[in-house]
Amino acid sequence: MGRKWNNIKEKKASKDKNTSRIYAKFGLEIYVAAKKGEPDPESNRALKVVLERAKTYNVPKAIIDRAIDKAKGSGDENYVELRYEGFGPNGSMVIVDTLTNNVNRTAASVRSAFNKNGGSMGVSGSVAYMFDAAAVFGVEGKSADEVMEVMLESDVDVRDVVEEDDIVIVYAEPDQFHAVQEAFKNIGVTEFTVAELSMIAQNYVELPEDAAAQFEKMIDALEDLEDVQQVYHNVELPE
Repeated sequence: MGRKWNNIKEKKASKDKNTSRIYAKFGLEIYVAAKKGEPDPESNRALKVVLERAKTYNVPKAIIDRAIDKAKGSGDENYVELRYEGFGPNGSMVIVDTLTNNVNRTAASVRSAFNKNGGSMGVSGSVAYMFDAAAVFGVEGKSADEVMEVMLESDVDVRDVVEEDDIVIVYAEPDQFHAVQEAFKNIGVTEFTVAELSMIAQNYVELPEDAAAQFEKMIDALEDLEDVQQVYHNVELPE
């Protein structure tokens, strides 16, 4: 389980270094979620999830409000969610989730990022079967036993609860995101170090130093793309 948490930490730390980029990505994701349903998180569960995730990245309220106000307007921008799958050095696996208003542009840029960095695009389903969707929460100041107890009492479908680096990590079924959140409220927890809907690899691999450097370069290239929202992989990267 530690490998899963380490990769989530690595991904979050990487994004924390690029605040303007991550704020822009969240602004788009919030707009799309609000546009699909009511622009009110209490009646739009997808929007509520995005806003909870945005809190863990300290996305400014002004950006959130601007995205929701834009969704309330008469804008006719149409975005689609697309998933690309591919391979990196030494058979490593990558999933790339995108939001785009230009499918051809996105496909070409994702393919280029793979090809220029020792990777290759795969067909749909070639990688995703080796990952499991999960709701992932991280909290400080609580013990794993205390968290597990409240999850069981709240009848939450939890896969695992582990404690690492003074942070308790909860892995649950994706549809349990809000149930986990509500269970935490029962023990006074409303702030999270992590609150994500993630894709967790079933098995992780380590790469030789040169291949690991190339792989990280490929991941950076993918995450730098305007249309890319999330990148998941099965590589155990050094901390």
